[in-house]
Amino acid sequence: MTKSDRKRRAILDTAYRLFREQGFARTSIDEITARVGGSKATIYSYFASKEELFVECMMAAIENYMSGTLTHLDVSRADPHPALSAFGRSVLEFLCSPEQLEVRRLMIAEAARSGTGKLLFEKITALRTQVAAFLSAYMAMGKLRRDDPRLAADHLGALLEAEILEPLLLQVRQDSPNRHETALAAQRAVSAFLRAYAAGAPNSASRKRASRHTRAV
Repeated sequence: MTKSDRKRRAILDTAYRLFREQGFARTSIDEITARVGGSKATIYSYFASKEELFVECMMAAIENYMSGTLTHLDVSRADPHPALSAFGRSVLEFLCSPEQLEVRRLMIAEAARSGTGKLLFEKITALRTQVAAFLSAYMAMGKLRRDDPRLAADHLGALLEAEILEPLLLQVRQDSPNRHETALAAQRAVSAFLRAYAAGAPNSASRKRASRHTRAV
């Protein structure tokens, strides 16, 4: 790691702690500079704005974790089910951790501020393209029905989050799920996804045509 990389890492780590402790509004570039050392100009040489720094902080942990999680998406297997199950279990264990729940709440709370939400969405979408690429490969092999792989990746993500995450985010549920529970939730989500995207099932374009035909009748 170069000196420049170490400095950038130090800025991200310090800002991440302050954002989590104080929120976006109460954390200043001056305070981050005082903790890290150097000048504000140094921070702005790495990050164009406080908003960009916030987004990078929130996404850094996700990107670091997902780099390992995405290795589960191995297209060499004949059946996508095992890969998706392992991927889904890993994703849920990460998203349901106390730290990531706190980060998600902070991301949502600050989403309307100065385009922060748009920046976060762009980062998350970039990560999801890798899941879409995995699904696209299985569609090409005829293991999944042909459809928009990006939409399929969105559906998979929504199914994985549907069962456990919302009660945790809203603090309706206080205890963290254990690994057995997240594994079962991931299994149910993947099973539902594979039923919806089974080879031979009608794709979204076919369903739209069928819907228009039904309305016309």
